[in-house]
Amino acid sequence: MTAPTPASPTTDTVIEVDNVTTAFDGHVIHRHLNLTVYRDEVVALIGGSGSGKTTLLRLLLGLEVPQAGSVKIFGHPLGACSACDLEHVRYRWGVLFQSGALFSALTVFDNIALPLRELKSVPPDMVKPLVLLKLAQVGLKPEDALKRPAELSGGMVKRVSLARALILDPQLLFLDEPTAGLDPDSAKQFVKLLRKLRQELALTVVMVTHDVDTLFAVVDRVAVLADQRIIACGPLPEVARLQHPFVRNFFLGHLERCAEEDVKRFRLSLDDTSDEGGVPALLREDAL
Repeated sequence: MTAPTPASPTTDTVIEVDNVTTAFDGHVIHRHLNLTVYRDEVVALIGGSGSGKTTLLRLLLGLEVPQAGSVKIFGHPLGACSACDLEHVRYRWGVLFQSGALFSALTVFDNIALPLRELKSVPPDMVKPLVLLKLAQVGLKPEDALKRPAELSGGMVKRVSLARALILDPQLLFLDEPTAGLDPDSAKQFVKLLRKLRQELALTVVMVTHDVDTLFAVVDRVAVLADQRIIACGPLPEVARLQHPFVRNFFLGHLERCAEEDVKRFRLSLDDTSDEGGVPALLREDAL
C-alpha cells in the first residue's frame, strides 16, 4: 500500500486546517497550526500528553471553534457555515471513540442502527439488512447482533463501534486511539480490519494514536503535534528521523524498523492469508 499522491486541492482536499490558533482561559493550545488531509489517505496524529491532540480532533469534528484561522471539511468552513450545512457535512464522516461509546442498555444491533433511526435516512425495512451488512464488514456474526456491550470482548466493542461509525457510508473516518485497551493480538487483528476496509470502501482516515505498530501497518502520513503546531507531516520513514525530542522518544527502539522497505515488508506480512486455507485472520472465529 503506497501513499496517495496529493492532487488538486480543489478536488482532492478533504481537510484543511489553516493557521489555526486555539486557546482556553488564556492558555494557548495551538498556535498557527496547519494540516491538510487528502482524499483516500490515512493520516495519523501523534503527540505527547497535553500537546492538543484531543482539542485538534474536536476542532475537526466541529465541537470547538478556533480563536483564529479556519477549519474546512469537504470545503465547508466549520466555524462559519450554517447549522444546516454543518449537519449535512457531519453525515459524511464517522467517528470511532477511544472507549467505543456504546450504549450499555442497547443491543449491538440497536447501537449500530441508532444513526439510521435517528436520522430516518433509510426506510425502516432497510435498517436490518444494512446493520447485518456492517456487522459482516467488521468480521462479526449475525448472532452477535443480539448481545449487549457487557457481553463483548474489547476487540468486539471496537468492531461494533466501527460498524456504527460506518453505518451511514461515510467518506471520512475519525479514529481516536483505535487500538487502545486491546491486547497485542486483538490490536493486530483490528489494524488488519482497518486496512481491509480502507481499501474496500475508499475511506479517508484521520486517527489519533500512540501505537507504533498501527503506524507501521496502515498509515500513509504521520503528523507530529508538538510546540503548539504540526512540526512535521510526511511518510513514516521521513518523520521517524526528525531530530526533535518528542519524535526521538516516540520512536525509541523502533527506528531500525522505519526504513521504507521494512515498512513495506511488515505490511505484506499483515496481508498474508496463506494460513487456514486462505481465510483472512480477521474473519476467523478466534480473531476476537
